[in-house]
Amino acid sequence: MGFNDLLEAVGGVGLFQITLSTFLVFTITVGACHLFLQNFSAHVVGHYCHLPLLPNGTRWTNLTHQDFLKVFIPLDANQQPERCFRFTTPQWDLLTANDTEVNITEAAREACSDGWTYDTGLFSSTIVSEWDLVCNLQALRQMAQSLFMAGVLVGAIVFGRLADRFGRRTVIIWSYLQMSVAGTCVAFLPSFSCYCFFRFLTGMAVSGLQLSAFSLILEWMPLRGRTLAVSLQGHGYPLGQLLLAGLAYGIRDWRWLQFALSLPFFLIFLLSWFIPESARWLILNDRAPEAVTHLRKVARINGKQEDGEKLTVEVVEAQMMEVSTTKHSTSFLDLVRTPGMRRISCCLMFMWVSISMCFYALAMDLQNFGLSIFVVQVCFGAVDIIAKQASISAMDWFGRRLTLAISLVLAGILIIANIFVPQEMQMVKTVLATVGKGCFAGAFTSIVIFSGELFPTVIRQTGMGFLSMNARAGAMLAPVIQMIGSSVSFLPSLIFGVIAITSGASVYTLMETRNTALLDTVDEVETKVKGKPLLEREEVPLTQKNGPILPKPT
Repeated sequence: MGFNDLLEAVGGVGLFQITLSTFLVFTITVGACHLFLQNFSAHVVGHYCHLPLLPNGTRWTNLTHQDFLKVFIPLDANQQPERCFRFTTPQWDLLTANDTEVNITEAAREACSDGWTYDTGLFSSTIVSEWDLVCNLQALRQMAQSLFMAGVLVGAIVFGRLADRFGRRTVIIWSYLQMSVAGTCVAFLPSFSCYCFFRFLTGMAVSGLQLSAFSLILEWMPLRGRTLAVSLQGHGYPLGQLLLAGLAYGIRDWRWLQFALSLPFFLIFLLSWFIPESARWLILNDRAPEAVTHLRKVARINGKQEDGEKLTVEVVEAQMMEVSTTKHSTSFLDLVRTPGMRRISCCLMFMWVSISMCFYALAMDLQNFGLSIFVVQVCFGAVDIIAKQASISAMDWFGRRLTLAISLVLAGILIIANIFVPQEMQMVKTVLATVGKGCFAGAFTSIVIFSGELFPTVIRQTGMGFLSMNARAGAMLAPVIQMIGSSVSFLPSLIFGVIAITSGASVYTLMETRNTALLDTVDEVETKVKGKPLLEREEVPLTQKNGPILPKPT
C-alpha cells in the first residue's frame, strides 16, 4: 500500500488526523460564510424617494408616514409604493377617503432626485442602502457578487497550481492571511470600488483555503478514514450557512457582520503555522527528510513515538520507491496529455459544470419561499447537511459511481417533472425543487471525493483547482440560462434537467475508486484505466538499519 502503510504505522486515524480535520473544517465553515454573505450584506431593503423639501427649505412634518406615501409616492402594478419614482406635485386628493379611485396614472412622475429613504426595520445598514444601489444602479449589486465569484474562479486557477508547486501548507497559510486582511478592508474602506476589489481578493482566498484543506485532509488520512474525513469538509458549507444565519440575525449592520466573519482569520492565521506539510507531497518532491520529520511528529501526537523514531529517509523512500524515483515534471497539460487522464478530466469537467449550474439555479428559485430570510438560510443549510450525510453513507455502501449517478438522474427527473406541475400547486413545486436541490448537494459531495481519488497525487491540486474553476463557470451560467424563461417559461427547467441526467449517465465512463489506494502518478492512472493490474511495490519492512521491524498495522 506504500504511503498508506506509513500512515498506519504512525497511528492511522489518530489524534493528529482528528485535530487537523476539525481545525480545517472549522476554517472552511467560516470561509463558506463569505460565499453567502451578500444574501444579508447586500439585502435589498424597502425604499422610496426622500421626502421633498418645501420652498423654505424645510421638510414636510405634518403628515403621517402613510399619508406621505399616498401624497408623494405612486403605486406600482402590485399596488405597492414605487421604489424609483415620485409624483412631481403632491396628490392631495388621494388623502380623502372618497378619492381612493383617483386616476393616478395621469399624474406626472419623476425619478428620485433627492435620494431614498430606506426601511431599517430588518437591517440597519446594507451596501444597497449605503451606496444607493437601487433603481438605475441596482445592477451594481449583482456585479459585486459576480466579482466575488470571479475571485473564487481565479483563486482556483492560481492557488491550485501554486499548491502543487510550493506545497499545501504554504498556500493555506497565505490564504488565511489574505482572508483576514482583505475581509477587514471590505468592512472599513469607504467606497464601493474598494468593496468590490477586496471582495475579489476574499473570493480568491476562499478557493485557496478550500483546495489546500481538501488535499491536506485527503493526504494525511489513511485509506480507512478517507471518505469520512473528506466528507466532513463538505459539511463546512452548510454549517457555514447556519452560522451565517445566526450571526446575521444578531448583527444587522453589514460592516460589523463583515468584520465579525473576518476577525477569526487573524487567529486562524497564527494557528496555521503549526499545520505540517503533506508528507506525501514532500516525498514526491524529493524532500524525504522533511517528510520523515513530519511523520515522526505525527507519531508522537498519535502516541506512537517509538514507532515513529524507527522511520528513516531510507525506509520512507524504499516504501514509495516507484513514486519517489519518478522525475516527471508535471504541468496543467498532464490533465489531458494521455488518453486516461483526458477521459477523466473531460468527464469530471462536464459533471462539475452541470452540478454547479443546476445547484445554483435551484438555489435562486428557492429564495421565493416568502419566509424570513434567516429561516430560508437555515433551511438551505439543513437540507444540504441531510443530503450530504445520505450521500456519504451511500458512497460507502454502493460506491462512488452509483451514488453520483442516482443523485444526478433523480435531480434531473425532479426538475423536468416540475414543468408539468400547475402553478396553483406551489407546495408540490416547492417540495420537488427542495428535494432536487438536496440531490445536487449530495452529488456535489460525491463528485468532490470522487475527483480527489481519480487524480494522481502529482497533479491532484492542479486538477481540483481546474474543476473548481469549472464549477464557478457553471454558477455564472445559471442566471444566463434562466433569462430564457422570459420567452419560453419551461425551457430553463428542461435544459437543467437534461444536463443533469446526461451528466449522471456519463459517470460510468470513469473507474470506481471505493476501497482503492490513491494513485500517485499519471502512469499509474493510465495502467488502471486500461484495466491492467498495478505493479506491486516491494514490501519493505518499516525498520531502521539493524533495528527492529515495525509492527504490521491491523
